[in-house]
Amino acid sequence: MSHNYDVIIVGAGSMGMSAGYYLSRSGLKTLLIDAFDPPHGEGSHHGEPRLIRHVYSGGPDYIAMALLAQQLWEELEDASGSKLLVPSGVLNIVDPGVYSFRDRLAHADEAGVRYELLRASEIMKRWPGIDVPEHYEAMYEPDAGYLFSERCVQVYRQRAEAHGATLLTNTLVQQVECGPQTVSVKTSDGSTYSANRLILSTGAWFRTLEPFVNLPIRAVRKTVGWFEASEELFAEEHFPGFTLAGPEGGYYGFPSIGGAGLKIGRHDTGQPWTPGSPPTPFGSEETDEGDLRRLLERRMPRAAGRLKRGAVCKYEFTPDEHFIIDRHPAHDHVWIAGGFSGHGFKFASAVGSILSDLVQTGVTDQDISRFVLSRFAEANISGTSP
Repeated sequence: MSHNYDVIIVGAGSMGMSAGYYLSRSGLKTLLIDAFDPPHGEGSHHGEPRLIRHVYSGGPDYIAMALLAQQLWEELEDASGSKLLVPSGVLNIVDPGVYSFRDRLAHADEAGVRYELLRASEIMKRWPGIDVPEHYEAMYEPDAGYLFSERCVQVYRQRAEAHGATLLTNTLVQQVECGPQTVSVKTSDGSTYSANRLILSTGAWFRTLEPFVNLPIRAVRKTVGWFEASEELFAEEHFPGFTLAGPEGGYYGFPSIGGAGLKIGRHDTGQPWTPGSPPTPFGSEETDEGDLRRLLERRMPRAAGRLKRGAVCKYEFTPDEHFIIDRHPAHDHVWIAGGFSGHGFKFASAVGSILSDLVQTGVTDQDISRFVLSRFAEANISGTSP
């Protein structure tokens, strides 16, 4: 195996594998290194599916990135022949006294994104499995849906390798060193690999790269569950993806796909997790199932059947819950992509394409100004030991 590459990617999960595909497709000699064997259950992409929405909060940059991501997922689906994206529609339900989506509608209108605003009575008439108070409201996105996340990562892997990318699995990166023009990476088997460019995209595992990079990212253990539900109400043929924000917290979920049960997770809360330590299994905390079941009993009672399956995954929160996509400030030939904060998978296709552009030209057509690392003044990112 050659030890010299145009670009090395450390972390071959959602963003890293996507970047590996776009870089190798562009003809760059690309090495991807992952501590596990992607797709796997040690990151944030397992457990299938993930929502993709377009009427996004935060401003027009997120909406533009979501629309680009949709386009790229569709292109990948066509190129691979694999079903990756289901346009199920996404129903966003809110208690307007707790949360509002109306600040994003003007940006959605400017971008030509379709949506419908619904009163509580209209929600319950169209989806009779839902029970909400009369003051609740919703925004329905008919062109949104969900992605089969593990399948997406697998297809990116297959396509990247078909374009000549090399993938090292079950391999830990122990040291990163940078010179003026090159970077070298030492792995757990004693090998050293060099390249002209480096991408770091290790998700919730960024702490393992300290002190080369020390980011304000907080890793959190999260749980999701699949519950037995009335198939005539909640099967994929009848029910959309959804989000629900109210006094109970912020939740998201999916219809029962192939009879697997309605999947639901909670976006807020979670227990701190230290990279390298085994996360406690599903059911270790009362809230693992309890929070999810209580929400279903209150808002979707005919989806609150027996727990069919539970799973643990990880979030990687930045303080403001926005991403980090930026150069390493001490090394112009190192790019960092992290802090995707529990809402990043839908953007993986776009982020991979953006990283490919940045590595090759140093610029991108997308507005990524909000994702600069310098917004965190407290971050220790010198590339040297403290």
